[in-house]
Amino acid sequence: MTRLPASRTSRSARTHTHMSFKVALISTGGTIEKTYDELHGVLHNRLSVLDAILASLELDGVEITRVPLMNKDSLDMNEADHALIADRTLALCADHDGVVIVHGTDRLTVTGERIHARMQATGGCSKAVVLTGAMRPYELRRTDSVQNLTEALCAVQILPPGVYASMHNRVLAFPGVRKDYQRMAFVKD
Repeated sequence: MTRLPASRTSRSARTHTHMSFKVALISTGGTIEKTYDELHGVLHNRLSVLDAILASLELDGVEITRVPLMNKDSLDMNEADHALIADRTLALCADHDGVVIVHGTDRLTVTGERIHARMQATGGCSKAVVLTGAMRPYELRRTDSVQNLTEALCAVQILPPGVYASMHNRVLAFPGVRKDYQRMAFVKD
């Protein structure tokens, strides 16, 4: 884990103090973190680009703890991976004001449903947990990664406790979120 301090101390609307809002940022890979392999001419999950994205954002009053959990395409994830993400999320809730998970979009809803079910069963984590990702990698000119991560970091600060998917100017609460492959967007059943 890497702790990134708030870029500047600011007043929090929640508490009227100079406390930062502490966010655990779990990275699991996915399209948002794919980088171009020039030798083979393909995109891979090899290096995390989240630090570059975070460095470009104004994050006044937010303290981010980076948690690099894995770096996989979500199509390569298995049940053990979803369980690991859910377990780590619930553990991080104890020391943070919210959790953002960067995840591949193809199986983001599987992880979201797993976390939601665990929170309901255990009563654990009375914080907002926001999953986000990208349809186009950070390295592409028309990427949606910066917008989606920015929206997730904002959403986690204002949403009530629960599990959410945040992408493309929408926030949807679990359960019942799914990826609509026709529209290339997340929708709620």
